Amino acid sequence: MVELKTDTSIDAMYEAGQVVARALTAAQKAADVGVSLLELDEVAHGVLREAGATSPFLGYRPPFAPTPFPAVLCVSVNDAIVHGVPDRYRLRDGDLVSIDFGAELGGWVGDSALSFVVGTPRAADLRLIETAERALQAGIEAAVVGNRIGDIAHAIGTICRGAGYGIPDGFGGHGIGRRMHEDPGVPNEGRPGRGMRLRHGMVLAIEPMVVAGGGDDFHAAPDGWTLKTNDGSRAAHAEHTVAITDSGPRILTAR
Repeated sequence: MVELKTDTSIDAMYEAGQVVARALTAAQKAADVGVSLLELDEVAHGVLREAGATSPFLGYRPPFAPTPFPAVLCVSVNDAIVHGVPDRYRLRDGDLVSIDFGAELGGWVGDSALSFVVGTPRAADLRLIETAERALQAGIEAAVVGNRIGDIAHAIGTICRGAGYGIPDGFGGHGIGRRMHEDPGVPNEGRPGRGMRLRHGMVLAIEPMVVAGGGDDFHAAPDGWTLKTNDGSRAAHAEHTVAITDSGPRILTAR
């Protein structure tokens, strides 16, 4: 069931989204050669504490997970696509890092992700990240009243496939509001004109993921959470929480 949010609720979700934006900005700024993933998690945790917000990630345990998620920040490095668990790994020059973060404030949730390179970037990594960001922007531009979920999916998939990249099978965006994951699902590939019609008050987390090697297959790491590319190629992830409004899409996690 899809809950349509009031304009007042969307304003409240914007406040939660801005906590997310500040945490991602702070974590990216702190990411440098020699910094551990646990240290990045603590930076994000500090932003939560300062805002009086809580984490929808910490302790989250969906059906596929062997254990509750142990951190507030997902940090996925190089061939990790999403759900990377922060550990003692220290960042190296040229690492491609994707960070995903959520915050709950006043009973509303925001969720966003970005990717970047630590130190000296490879041209191929910059192209991968730029494609994820372009796909996200295309998805957002399709998130207008009267369009359908398939229009968002098609916009994202066209950019990703057009660049020759893989799209992790079965993973995509989702509705968001009082809970981190709500209806409807938002695939990263699909046919235009299909699926649920978009209405004022719907709020979606739109999140393309791209795999450099062109394959769609992945596997879980031993921690049971981190999803890695099967071919060992690198991946990038971009995400925003977006409200569908009569005046156009509103990015609630804009940085």
